[in-house]
Amino acid sequence: MTKFTERNGSACKSVWLVPLTCLLVGGALLGISTNVAKYAGEIGLSPLAFLLWSIAGAATILLVIALLLHELPPLNKRSFEYYFISALVSVAGSNLLFFSAIPHVGAGFVALIISLPPLLTYLGALALGMERFQTVRALGVAAALAGAGVLAARKFSAPDASVFWILIALCGPVLLAIGNLYRTLRWPEGASPNALAPGMLIAAVVLLGATSLLPNFSLTVPLGGFLPLGLITLQAFIFAGQFQLVSTQKRVARFLLSLLGSVGAIVGVPVAVFLQGESPPDGLILGASLIALGVALVTWGGMKMMTLSKQKLEVPDKT
Repeated sequence: MTKFTERNGSACKSVWLVPLTCLLVGGALLGISTNVAKYAGEIGLSPLAFLLWSIAGAATILLVIALLLHELPPLNKRSFEYYFISALVSVAGSNLLFFSAIPHVGAGFVALIISLPPLLTYLGALALGMERFQTVRALGVAAALAGAGVLAARKFSAPDASVFWILIALCGPVLLAIGNLYRTLRWPEGASPNALAPGMLIAAVVLLGATSLLPNFSLTVPLGGFLPLGLITLQAFIFAGQFQLVSTQKRVARFLLSLLGSVGAIVGVPVAVFLQGESPPDGLILGASLIALGVALVTWGGMKMMTLSKQKLEVPDKT
């Protein structure tokens, strides 16, 4: 083996090692996050208080990182629009729905449906003309939505089912998909993910703070012991890790982002069952298998499209 071949092989491994590590760690953090949120509710932290103070901590962490990297959040009309709309659908709104629903539907169910946003994003991109129709990816969306339908139907048919909270939980992936589309269409020109993430999280804190002014919402944190503050600190680092890893991964292998929710489900459901004492979601095997198949088909179709696009770019123009 020549030195060139060895260097080339090493480079290929390093190119894949970073995004794969980001995928596994980021997905694991996503799955753990739902379980931490459930435990926070059990010790008396309201979903709003837990979410706001955790995001405030994550915003502080990411702002420090941005300062160290000399990538400060841009401050102009376009970036402020991006911060607040992205925060509403991708951070504050979706997570408040998830965290509020977890005590009623279970952390395992929420961990499973968090794998749906990439599939809904693809449907939205098709409707907006941002993506071309591809049979493989369409079959993947159909399979995953069928899996979600199985889980939802079994959840609705349970004797103690709360239809309201099941619907609230299912709205979360829709908001995340809207956020994915919005960020693609309205990403401020020339801005880096490291610069935009703190601004988005600070905007989320502002929106959640405004929500606390409504009746029956509170930002009070029980101060009887270390545990509430410890959980908030842990969740703050989880949020910061998720955003930082996604920012890194986006620069290297964007299509792998669609697998984050699946890895989150693989981690989140067993943690909910074995450590939190939840019963496995009804229809888990069939529903999860269909969702996994759907995500695999959508991702594979995306990889094929990327490969074809690269091949077209590499073919020299003979005219």
